[in-house]
Amino acid sequence: MDAIIENLPRFIDAFLVTVRLLVVSGIGALIIGTLIAGLRISPVPALRGFATVYTEVIRNTPLTLVLFFCAFVMPQLGVRLDYVVAATIGLTVYTSPFVAEAVRSGINGVSVGQSEAARAIGLRFGQTVGLVVLPQAIRMVIPPLINVLIALTKNTSVAAGFAVLELVAVSRQVIQFNGDATIPILVAVAAFYLLITVPLGQAANYLERRVRVLR
Repeated sequence: MDAIIENLPRFIDAFLVTVRLLVVSGIGALIIGTLIAGLRISPVPALRGFATVYTEVIRNTPLTLVLFFCAFVMPQLGVRLDYVVAATIGLTVYTSPFVAEAVRSGINGVSVGQSEAARAIGLRFGQTVGLVVLPQAIRMVIPPLINVLIALTKNTSVAAGFAVLELVAVSRQVIQFNGDATIPILVAVAAFYLLITVPLGQAANYLERRVRVLR
């Protein structure tokens, strides 16, 4: 317990780094994922093809490989970034196809008649998706999206292998000098993660109940 108290400022700083990775990557993934989902249902074959390839390639690529590319390959290509920024980009890219699939499932859950009615009154494809389809689909996709964010929270731990001082990285450093306190340190790290994932899980359950009532 003494090791945890003595290093509490380091754990708090690492927790804030984890939260930063989650928030920035989550927002980026939500934006990119929504755009990719829109492209997946686009009437333009080239756009659909690009979105499909992007989704399948990134979703089936290990996160470690994505972060390795951002941290070590991009600098070789002349793009030099801070490790935290590189990790944020990697997490954003890796998470975006999962967001896209969640959003696309919600879009597919909207009645085809809604789109047909929108086109009948002269709305273009972008207007149909943005003004008619997405507002209805959003109720169905919020709970799955929160589950994606919970997975992203846990995925931030992979950044520890790429010089990012988040919770797992700091815990390893502390354990090196406090080997007799390994279990308490790991329990403390798990508690920090629960501070994020438990509220997100409760929000998902609440929203799922709300969506069921709205339907």
